[in-house]
Amino acid sequence: MRLPQQHRRREVGFNMTPMIDVVFLLIIFFLVSSHLAKRESQLELPLPSAISGEKRAAVDGPRVTVNVLRDGKIILAGRSVLGEQLPALFQRAIQDDGRDVEVVVRTDRRVAFQYVEPIMLSCVRAGIWNVTFAVLRPEDVR
Repeated sequence: MRLPQQHRRREVGFNMTPMIDVVFLLIIFFLVSSHLAKRESQLELPLPSAISGEKRAAVDGPRVTVNVLRDGKIILAGRSVLGEQLPALFQRAIQDDGRDVEVVVRTDRRVAFQYVEPIMLSCVRAGIWNVTFAVLRPEDVR
């Protein structure tokens, strides 16, 4: 008995489905994370005004935005934190990226300095030197 011979050769190919799934998930992840990062700096706060100052240059390193509400509540990464937790959170940000971290402090214009001081001390304890305050020019204040 003779077995039939198949002369067709199948080409070896790669299954692209898992790679497409991974790329799609990465795209969704980066879209969501960038949206959350933008939302943090767009929190509605009546910022203080300043006559002097410089426009912030674009920094390629990581940026941490800290919002201080009128009642002294500190918002970091979309959640409320205590002043005692800030040094560890800043240290983690430094360890995650390995570069200089920029801290942007956004406060209500009526907030007392006693609520801003723990943020500045936490930056010193974590070794962060690049701290900026978000302000408005007097002509932009409503």
